[in-house]
Amino acid sequence: MSESISLNIADLRREYATRGLRREDLAENPVAQFRAWFKEAQAAELLEPNAMSLATAGADGRVTARMVLLKAFDERGFVFFTNYDSAKARQMAENERVALLFPWLALERQVSVSGRVEKISAAESLAYFASRPFGSRLGAWISQQSRVIPSRKLLELKFEEMRRKFANGEVPLPGFWGGYRVAPLTVEFWQGAASRLHDRFQYSRGADGEWVIERLSP
Repeated sequence: MSESISLNIADLRREYATRGLRREDLAENPVAQFRAWFKEAQAAELLEPNAMSLATAGADGRVTARMVLLKAFDERGFVFFTNYDSAKARQMAENERVALLFPWLALERQVSVSGRVEKISAAESLAYFASRPFGSRLGAWISQQSRVIPSRKLLELKFEEMRRKFANGEVPLPGFWGGYRVAPLTVEFWQGAASRLHDRFQYSRGADGEWVIERLSP
């Protein structure tokens, strides 16, 4: 007989008290601040520190979210890769405004990004695609991302077909696959604190293009 588990979600809580976040702790540029926190997430050996939730909305206003992997970032923005015919790609074609969320819960931290998305160049996509493992490059060719399929067996058969086709290891970049860059308009750094008095700082672009840093109420 299986044990029944009582789910009293209202009583689930954790007291955040590991550290605080002060204005003087912050870099003047959100990318520099993100780089510092990302290095700490890596040093803490978090599972997939580059995993981020990507929220998109199409012309109909329907919002969807999913986890994707950050593959590069610099002053221009945050880069990820996907199928250009996927559900998220179709929404991004209709609405360039998106949001990202990095849930570094083990460090009692979150980073949220709001901005505009655009495709990166074919040369950038090719450079990253060539660096992927052989199986991942094959997977990009066989997946009609977000489409209904009859069975997993079909995927496996297509994978074996692609393995034979590109047995020499040279897998070209699919024309329907590549990268996107999210250029940030706002970036928020959230640090958990005791009594739910969390520390939140938001970077936003000023009229002169410079970053303005403001503390937000928890």
